[in-house]
Amino acid sequence: MRLGVSTAVLALVAMPAFAQTAPDAPGANASLSPSAQGDVSVTIYNNDLALVQDKRQITLPRGSSRQDFPDVSAQIRPETVTLAAPGAAIVEQNFDYDLLSPGKLMDKAVGQTVTVVRTNPGTGAETRESARVLANNGGTIVQIGNRIEVLGANAHVVFPSLPAGLRARPTLSITLDAEAAGARPVTLSYLSRGLGWKADYVALFDERAGKLDVQGWVTLSNTSGTTFTNAHTLLVAGTVGGDDNDGNSYRPNRFQVNRQPRGNQPGTETSAREQLGDFYVYPLADRTTIANAQTKQVSFLNVGGVPAAKAYFYRNTWLGKLDEAASVDTVLKFSSSKSGGLGDALPAGTVRVYMRDVRGSPQFIGESAIPHTPMGSALALKTGEAFDVKILPVVEKREKIGDTRWRTTMSYRITNARAEGVTVELAQAGLDNWWHDTRILDETQKSERVDADEAVWHVAVPANGSASLTATFDTRF
Repeated sequence: MRLGVSTAVLALVAMPAFAQTAPDAPGANASLSPSAQGDVSVTIYNNDLALVQDKRQITLPRGSSRQDFPDVSAQIRPETVTLAAPGAAIVEQNFDYDLLSPGKLMDKAVGQTVTVVRTNPGTGAETRESARVLANNGGTIVQIGNRIEVLGANAHVVFPSLPAGLRARPTLSITLDAEAAGARPVTLSYLSRGLGWKADYVALFDERAGKLDVQGWVTLSNTSGTTFTNAHTLLVAGTVGGDDNDGNSYRPNRFQVNRQPRGNQPGTETSAREQLGDFYVYPLADRTTIANAQTKQVSFLNVGGVPAAKAYFYRNTWLGKLDEAASVDTVLKFSSSKSGGLGDALPAGTVRVYMRDVRGSPQFIGESAIPHTPMGSALALKTGEAFDVKILPVVEKREKIGDTRWRTTMSYRITNARAEGVTVELAQAGLDNWWHDTRILDETQKSERVDADEAVWHVAVPANGSASLTATFDTRF
């Protein structure tokens, strides 16, 4: 499925606050002069990284010459630059990132002679004096004749020329050695920071019908300092490289408690989307201008009537106890499978869930982040905490029964103030100790040992009522 640029508000929840699509034409942040870019293609990854490929036409003399390539990204990674130039070899390249600004212009003028122009606020008459710039630190200090003064608001400075090294636009300078003179196409390629995208999902849940409508959006952002005009754009779902920004591979803490509800299961279906290695590619259907300091939204998924259900879940930590009852999690369950689901691979993002109130208006009920999710996956997303369904876990008894053995009795009381009965999925975590020999000696309801770390009970709680569960564990600690 190819993406098309859309300026419409979200179809599922028609609230103007969600429609943040910026116009395609470069705005106030774009350069007023024409872009020097050629035929631009931008491949944007999820982890603040993009590949820019810029095909330009240049004319080279025979032999060595320096060629300037303005309008490259201000966050270019110079070490990644490649230039394909038929009949020419690269001798040297420089990236000029010292961009022209009033502050930089004054910094470069320190020690130089400039003209100070003052305007009489009463008459509008101008006076001009030659001045030597002494310093520009929190204010501009100049010497005019035998006096030293700080320039004020009624004065401006005229510079005789543009200092060397300052560029109005990010510019890459490349020295080329051409075999013959003449015009030729060249392709400039480089990696850049400052370009990224993320996915957002709007889901409208009909609990009575057990159906879910989902619309997916990608949000492009450009803080690279450069506008990319009329660019062919590809979005790649996946993280390139295996390290975080500090160069350290992420390794989860084995003692970390997983706060996500049970029921998330990766799928095994292959999406029909375009693939690049182990990543999925989402090409925009039409060329688009990605202006600097712009956020652009593009629709990529619109599916209605997907089977979905609400569930209740609570995970208790080992020896976890409360003085007051806590709310259980409210969970939304659905699938990304082709049959009976969304039928697509889902880029990592945030799912925001809405339900209609008694007046028929969509109201926000919660959100949850999802990782990159293959097609065919089962999803269980926490949308919030239930107001009327609560649980009170208690450590009833804990005794040492040997040098290395402990016996622990836990009780769990669940209350339900809703007008209909509910089933709460209760997971007792922390059973996977170093010796992997935790046993459940006794329980008032049969559990399911889903893995070494957790036992799970599905507790039916009647309307306007309560239910209790007791379990005794034999452990090493």
